[in-house]
Amino acid sequence: MRLAILTREYPPDVYGGAGVHVDFLVREMRKLIDVDVQCMGAPREGATAHSEDDPRLPGANAALRILSTDLAITAAASAADLVHSHTWYANMAGHWSKLLYDVPHVVTAHSLEPQRPWKAEQLGGGYRLSSWAERTAFEAADAVVAVSRGMRDDVLASYPVLDPDRVHVIHNGIDAEFYRPDPGTDVLERLGVDLGRPYVAFVGRITRQKGVPHLLRAGLMMDPEIQLVLLAGAADTPELKAETDRLFDELMAARDGVFVVSEMLPRADVRQVLTHALVFCCPSVYEPLGIVNLEAMACETAVVASRVGGIPEVVDDGRTGLLVDYTSDDPKGFEQRFADAINSLAADRDRTRVMGLAGRARAVEEFGWDAVAARTVELYSSLL
Repeated sequence: MRLAILTREYPPDVYGGAGVHVDFLVREMRKLIDVDVQCMGAPREGATAHSEDDPRLPGANAALRILSTDLAITAAASAADLVHSHTWYANMAGHWSKLLYDVPHVVTAHSLEPQRPWKAEQLGGGYRLSSWAERTAFEAADAVVAVSRGMRDDVLASYPVLDPDRVHVIHNGIDAEFYRPDPGTDVLERLGVDLGRPYVAFVGRITRQKGVPHLLRAGLMMDPEIQLVLLAGAADTPELKAETDRLFDELMAARDGVFVVSEMLPRADVRQVLTHALVFCCPSVYEPLGIVNLEAMACETAVVASRVGGIPEVVDDGRTGLLVDYTSDDPKGFEQRFADAINSLAADRDRTRVMGLAGRARAVEEFGWDAVAARTVELYSSLL
């Protein structure tokens, strides 16, 4: 079997959970089958990369340039027995390959455009193009992989014409050999974190999805002893940047021990930040699964997260962390409950340590990438 993985992200250019997924899935699947990776961006080892800068489309909407790149990927995937696309960025390359080469197309649902209407702020009319691309590919795919049961429900609700038998749940995984407790403290010392005080950590992009404004407002209600270490990438839009910058300023004016890191740190540095955190915070308003929660758990860190999407399938409420109910019509209530959950764990360090140990055990036993790869290859075999 010769597989073509179609993706925008591939190492070293990984900026989100889908890229992490592809990275580790490919590593494990290459032990089982012949895998060809077609990605976007600059040339790199282990993949064929296709530039997103089509000279024929200067100044064009970003979504249009992505679709142009999908054409190039389709042309390069001619030798595949099966194609597997990840995110809307590559979905049309998978769909066109299916039509052109008469091969099965598998789609993994990492997120869904209908569930992220705020992307219209970022993409404008491109959001309508991305939504069309995703819908067209999903509805025609031979199989759709949902990374959680919650995501499966969302897929079928968003695309009701899909046959439920074509939607399969294969959870995301975790590299538990890499994501493990790191006893070092050099990264924290470099950032200026006071090692004598507890801190909560956040890792993620500043998007509407990740709920960063909720976390910043909740920070005003956390125990003053707690520090906040926020590895928060650039905001998606100027409007969101202005909002979060204002909230960062308010938080820093109200309390000390707030550290904001905007550049993307090496994974080993992130691992150290996760390891020593009292709690990892995930205030997402939408989350298909949330690989970063698994990464924190593998580092023996308790998690406080929103009870949304696939998160309850990862964070075992009361055993590996605490889940906080989220409703869009009561943001203040959510923020207070989120702060209360963190404060409760700060007040009971023994319980928090037990949760961290249980989280590591759960990550290792239930979310190994080798098992994810084996289940994925088994799905491929059923389609050929």
